[in-house]
Amino acid sequence: MRPRTPLSRRPVRHAAIAGAAVLAMALTACSGGGGADSDAGQGGGKKQTSISVNLTGAKAKPGEPVKVTLAAGKLASVKVTDSKGGSLQGEIAADGKSWTSARKAAPGTAYSVEAKDADGGSAAAEFTTVAADKVNKLTLAPGKNTTVGIAQPLSIVFDHPVKNKAEVEKNLKVTTSNNTEGSWGWMQDWSGKDRADWRPKEYWKPDTKVTLDAGLNGVDSGAGGGWFVRDYSTQFTIGRSQVVEVDLDNHRLKLLRDGQQVKDVPMSAGTPGGEKASWRGKAVLMSKEGTINMRSETVGLGDAYDKMVDSSMRLTWSGMYAHAAPWNSAYFGSANKSSGCIGMSDADAKWVYETVQVGDPFEIEGGDAKGTQALNNGYGEWNLSWTQWQAKSALR
Repeated sequence: MRPRTPLSRRPVRHAAIAGAAVLAMALTACSGGGGADSDAGQGGGKKQTSISVNLTGAKAKPGEPVKVTLAAGKLASVKVTDSKGGSLQGEIAADGKSWTSARKAAPGTAYSVEAKDADGGSAAAEFTTVAADKVNKLTLAPGKNTTVGIAQPLSIVFDHPVKNKAEVEKNLKVTTSNNTEGSWGWMQDWSGKDRADWRPKEYWKPDTKVTLDAGLNGVDSGAGGGWFVRDYSTQFTIGRSQVVEVDLDNHRLKLLRDGQQVKDVPMSAGTPGGEKASWRGKAVLMSKEGTINMRSETVGLGDAYDKMVDSSMRLTWSGMYAHAAPWNSAYFGSANKSSGCIGMSDADAKWVYETVQVGDPFEIEGGDAKGTQALNNGYGEWNLSWTQWQAKSALR
């Protein structure tokens, strides 16, 4: 390393060298009784020291913490800011000789480093990380600042594959207003993309406030996935406690609020014994879609139907809804004769539609089913035990 001339307490310019960025710091060597520090210049009263930064130049490698190391003495503070107005927080080591950022340097970002030592000396440096060759993004559900039912999971679908699932999960922080216990679980979404959901051990308590801070800026998804180049956040609130109970065998739909039944309506579900049968299990109301066009070919049932359907409430990605089905009125309360959905009268479906919340659980039971809703077919995580769900975390 080349020797450097002493620097004053004024701000200094960064000098780039091969290997590590060296920050020359001006330190005053205080002496008493006419003695002088052994490293001080003849009568100069100053000594030269240096700091190295592990990331240097205009093509620094992203995805690593920033580390600043002091050659002699102790650090008092280190500040690392980026060109986008953000900063990297970090800690000084116990021996005072180094500082390491808590987060990693993001791709395509210019950083400035300012360091001060315990004697008041200061120094500065700059570096820029290489831009990402591929950027990963994500989609969050439920929507920001929404109010949802007690079964709604926090769900993240990623644009590109996530190989480094554990690394990504470590940076997904969920906080709740009442310390709700929950866990992340990974799956392949119905769309084929990687997905991570966070569900509580049991249904949410009403009025719970939920916040996600996804500190992903600078995290590498792994092979084929690219880098995250921003952080994400969202928050939502849990609404009233409602459960919809669907009895396939007795052809009834009941709505319970705070454990008390408030509605019991006759219905007709999917015709048993084939592909037209309904799914059983704990489904979660995904969306309230109102009046929509339903066509049988979109769910693999040929040209069986093409109808405009009112009060449509989506329960699965595969096309299972609860909705108005006046054409099936002869079977309400007596037989399952639909093409897989839960059909009700116009009036009953309208009442249910207006009453339920996105995120309300539909607990569907009975033998007249073609099986249990799959994990990724909507929000199927409530069909797993708590132990089974926890096992889907990348950190287990």
